[in-house]
Amino acid sequence: MEEQIKSKGLSRRKFVGVIGGGVVFLVAAWKLAPDFLLNEEGLPIKSYSDFQGQKVTVWVQIHEDDFITIYNPSSEMGQGSMTALAVIIAEELDADWSKVTVEQSPADPDIYGIGWGGRGPGSMITVGSRTVMSYYNNLRQAGAQARYVLLATAATSLGVSIDELTTEPNKVIHKASNRQMSYGELANIVKPIDEVPEVAEAKLKNPANFRLIGKVGPRFDIPSKCNGSAEYAIDIQVPNMIYGVISRSPVYGARPALLNRSDIINTPGVLDVVELDHGIGLLTETLELALKTKPRLRIEWSKGNTADEFNSEEAYDLYPEIAGQPLSSGSVISERGNITNALNSGVKNYSSNYKNDFVYHAQQEPLNAVVAVAEDGQSAEAWVGTQAPGSCRNNIAQELGIDPSKVNFHRAYLGGGFGRRSASDFAVEATQLAKVAKRPVKLIWTREDDLQYGMFRPQSLQHMEASIDNSNKVIAWKHIIVGTGNRLMGSGAETQYYSIPNQHIESRNVNHGVRTKHWRAVGHGPNKFAIESFVDEIATDLKIDPLDFRLNLMKDFPRAQNVLKTVAEMADWKTPSPSGRAKGIAFAERSNSLSACVCELSVDDSSGIIRVHKIWAALDAGVVVQPDNAIAQMEGAILMGMSSILKESVTFRNGKVEQSNFHDYNILRMDEIPDTLEVKIISSTERPTGIGESGVPIIGGAIGNAFANLTGKRLKHIPFTPAKVKAILAA
Repeated sequence: MEEQIKSKGLSRRKFVGVIGGGVVFLVAAWKLAPDFLLNEEGLPIKSYSDFQGQKVTVWVQIHEDDFITIYNPSSEMGQGSMTALAVIIAEELDADWSKVTVEQSPADPDIYGIGWGGRGPGSMITVGSRTVMSYYNNLRQAGAQARYVLLATAATSLGVSIDELTTEPNKVIHKASNRQMSYGELANIVKPIDEVPEVAEAKLKNPANFRLIGKVGPRFDIPSKCNGSAEYAIDIQVPNMIYGVISRSPVYGARPALLNRSDIINTPGVLDVVELDHGIGLLTETLELALKTKPRLRIEWSKGNTADEFNSEEAYDLYPEIAGQPLSSGSVISERGNITNALNSGVKNYSSNYKNDFVYHAQQEPLNAVVAVAEDGQSAEAWVGTQAPGSCRNNIAQELGIDPSKVNFHRAYLGGGFGRRSASDFAVEATQLAKVAKRPVKLIWTREDDLQYGMFRPQSLQHMEASIDNSNKVIAWKHIIVGTGNRLMGSGAETQYYSIPNQHIESRNVNHGVRTKHWRAVGHGPNKFAIESFVDEIATDLKIDPLDFRLNLMKDFPRAQNVLKTVAEMADWKTPSPSGRAKGIAFAERSNSLSACVCELSVDDSSGIIRVHKIWAALDAGVVVQPDNAIAQMEGAILMGMSSILKESVTFRNGKVEQSNFHDYNILRMDEIPDTLEVKIISSTERPTGIGESGVPIIGGAIGNAFANLTGKRLKHIPFTPAKVKAILAA
């Protein structure tokens, strides 16, 4: 059975059907209690430790008291995926939701991983709004197979055919004899089945009969987060633990030389100084001492790195020339028709450049990890809040030169991820320190650490060109993306829902020696801002309503048209805004979900401050497992996107980040959110698609277009700071 589990070609049947007897579960796995398990003081009413129960499959454990544990493979960082995945299993299992609890699964991608969209080799990475849409079919199958095991056990116990049995929540029913068995009773007698047969799709629940999927329900993580019992990696305390901090390179790639090692090492409470390729680590008895000692490090940094001379504002001056280079000079993202002929044959051509600065993840919980390495270096234990537990465990093992199975990996809640915690650099650093210390080390990054040595959404320029024919139809579309970050710049650049016969889209990377990383919705934010702004530019010049212009572009995609029509109706698009205000509209696709947005704003000419008063958004994401949570995700993504459009900017001078904390890296504040934010989920029977990032790409174009409609002038460089607004108004 072990060979089946580890097989690269693990079939869907084996993915969902391998029995728990062949799996090693973490002894320290932690449980997350739903509302009904907490008393008035917010403390758990019942402990599951008294009811070991029986693992029915690798996904489900039934307890003797009729409670059910479902194992969660996703990283919970506030998006609610751990509850959504449990709902999918519970639906097909016919579980009583009031008796379901959730545990984190082991960090074992060979068993709990899934390929993109449910295809390919397993991965446990939680990114790209992929979790529900990737796991949906497989976890329905997992729930159905666990139900099959219980039905087969009951059939043997009752001496009847399995075909004579049905289920109700937490019960197997034999209607002919009026007998029934609870899932708790079956937990005492259920026997492992070597390979659970795949349940035919026709025998899965008819969506019309769903009791849990598509219904509003509580999230498992909320109560513990409210009463303080939720455990993040930063909360972890283990015996004999010490603290680590690192002074990292101010310019990426520079190497350190410590000039006062003896002075530092002789400081009371300082246990060791660890020289790394990119910084100097401190090991101390307390965090307070580590942070107090860190500024005393006298470090001489190497020179000669190309990043030394990087100035982000000046880099924009280089990009237009690069954008003007011959076609296919970079990485072609999409190409159809003949773009050169189409641009030459149009009756009118358009051209425009848009820009976006680097953006910081600004996750609430600073990066941290706890790692303990055995005295002989041949095993380790780690507590990490990570979006990629499988690769994080592997990277820790690689640093130690051991097999990943020798790393006892504990998964914790994440205080925000947004793509930053899909990297494992902070856990590897903790491992490097723990390898020296031979004691458990809690490594903590400060906010200043995270900004100085951050990984950022790339800075880029979007060069747009288009051509129309004599009937005002767009016949050519050219989009060249220039910046740093390589493939991170390209997502969202395609215009697959706009029927344009001739297109050429490509990205051209410029290596500035800056660490870049996936940021919520990756390139969709800046790319869709540029695309939707450019569409409005053309519509305005042609004196065509931007809504009607888009609907015509979408003539081959009625589902996309419906999303736009829905949001236009929500916002009463055709009715003019009050004096001093204007509306803007935008559309986007992200993770196969279709979304659209209308915002209404005003501008204070004297201060240059844009005030967004109202936002309306519509989303078609197929079957939505948790509608209430989906709305919350859209709201959060829209506001995060709005923050990046109006405020957020990381700049470099001489290779160094100029911002250090939230006093000079501005994010949206509570008093700046809209008075109204209304989200509508469009009912659908299509397969689930991604939701968590769908709000980010639509807000930029909506704000930019509303500003242009109000002032007659267009902002083309995000963020739209007051200084930029005042400058464009005065131009």
